[in-house]
Parts: sequence; structure tokens; C-alpha cells
Amino acid sequence: MTGFFRFRFPTNQRLTAWLRCVTLPLLLLSSTATASNKVVYPAGEIAGDTRYRDVIELLTTALEKTRPAFGAYTCQPSQRQVPKKRVIAELASDDRSINVLWNPGSAKLEQDFLTIKIPLRKGLLGYRVMLIRKDKQAMFENVRTLQDLKTIRFGQGTGWIDNTIFQHQDLPLVEAPYPQLFAMLDADRFDAFPRGVGEILDELEMQKEKFPNLTIEKNLLLYYPFPYYFFFNKKDAALKHRVETGLKMMLKDGSFDAIFLKYHQQAIQKLDLRNRRMITLTNPDLAPDTPLNDIRLWYKPPGMSVTR
Repeated sequence: MTGFFRFRFPTNQRLTAWLRCVTLPLLLLSSTATASNKVVYPAGEIAGDTRYRDVIELLTTALEKTRPAFGAYTCQPSQRQVPKKRVIAELASDDRSINVLWNPGSAKLEQDFLTIKIPLRKGLLGYRVMLIRKDKQAMFENVRTLQDLKTIRFGQGTGWIDNTIFQHQDLPLVEAPYPQLFAMLDADRFDAFPRGVGEILDELEMQKEKFPNLTIEKNLLLYYPFPYYFFFNKKDAALKHRVETGLKMMLKDGSFDAIFLKYHQQAIQKLDLRNRRMITLTNPDLAPDTPLNDIRLWYKPPGMSVTR
């Protein structure tokens, strides 16, 4: 019949191709939503660990900010406490029980995992105040330089990323599992346990009944560039995209800084950072693309004297 439109039913081959074109985007959209709505993070290294309350709030707020675009979500800790080294291995495995990890950045980790290059604590973890024995304060009174630090034995967790910073500076280092370090300090196995500004007050509060001889050193502040990031398995790009989208929204609307101040402003003031003698250490593991020049992302104590 000439002059009329003639409809042809598609052949099986054409029909299959057409269905693929229609359904594949829907399947990808569905799998992306599924992959980004169930979040399991590490439970910590010890029961009742309060060190990561700020990071968990950043994570849940980022997920909440993206609820309209990405859908509902669940966010919960893993079922058991394990050391950080095992947590990193867990995130890398195919049968992982966690799908997000917060950890100090390093060139190797940022190569092995997907990384959101937004420092979660605005670099505050690189500002270190030391737990010491009360009878050791005199040992620190005349410490002014990096060379002076070499007379001090430092305690650090086994396998912690910043151990390489102390080793790079040739500083004496004793490594042990985190839960044992307080008892070892109390027993004079080392002289100082450097802790993040946002960690030390809560830790001292938790340990004071068991180890009443521990206190906070009065005058010194160690500093090294030490970004703290969210990391994801490379197969979890959808979740990484969702969390990164949420964090960028938070930087823009001020909620990121509000959470930072909520958890850390009191410690910054109580530890009197601006009146401490700061000694700067080099971080040899800092990735070349660390966003050090983005001033929105970093905290800097005002009016601080720097000793190198």
C-alpha cells in the first residue's frame, strides 16, 4: 500500500536491543541508589570509644543533606571493635562488612581507595598535645626545637600512619596497641603520648580513675600537616559520590564548620593553643594533591609562635 505508513514489528534482535536501551539506565539508577543508601562504618578500637562522634555526625549529616536526591539511607557501626590496621584491610576486601572508613590521608591509602579530599577535622588532628605523667612536666620545660624533642620517648599506636612522621624526624618511638598505651605511659615505658586536640580531653576523662597519675603537658604543641579523610572501596563509587556531594553542600551552607566548632571549640580554648610553643614536623607521606591552599578546609590557631 503505497502512500501509507507501514508499521513493522521489531525482530527479536531489534527488540532485544531496544529493551537494553530502555532498561539499562533504569537498572544503573536503581543499583546506584541501592549502593549509596546502606552505610556501615567501623565501631572503633575499644568499647565506648567517643573519639569519632564529630566524624560520625559529619557522615550522617552528609547523608541527610542528600536524601532528596539519593533517597533514604541507614547508617550504623560495624558489630565488633577491631584495630585500625584490620579495618583498612577489611575495607579493601570483596566481602567487606564496612563500606566507609575515616583515616589520616597518605599517598598509599589515597592510591588504594577512593578518597574525598575534604579534611574532616580541618587539619586539627595534626595539632598534637601530649599526655604525660604528672612527675615528668619538668622534662618538657626547656624543649624549644625539633632537636630537643629527640630526648623524649613517644608512644604511638601500632601501625598508625603518623608513626612515619616521628620516624622521619628520628624521634624515639614506642609502638603498642592503642588500649595498652595509657597503662604503658603510666608505667614509664615512654615519656609522652601525643594526642589530637579533639581527642585528649575525652581520653583523659575516660582514663583518670584508672590512671590518676596522667595529665596534659602544659606548654608544647606539635604540628604536622595531617588531613583526615573519608575512604571507600573502589567498587563503592556511588556511596563516595553521595557523601562527597553532601559534604560540599555542608561547606557551602555552614553546617560543616558548625559541627567542627560544636566538638572542638571548647578543647581549642581549654588547651590554650595560641599560647603554646609550636614545633612543626614534616609529613613525608603527604600526597602531592593535598588541598593545602584551600583555606576553607583548614583550621589555623590565631597568633601562634612557630618553632622549627
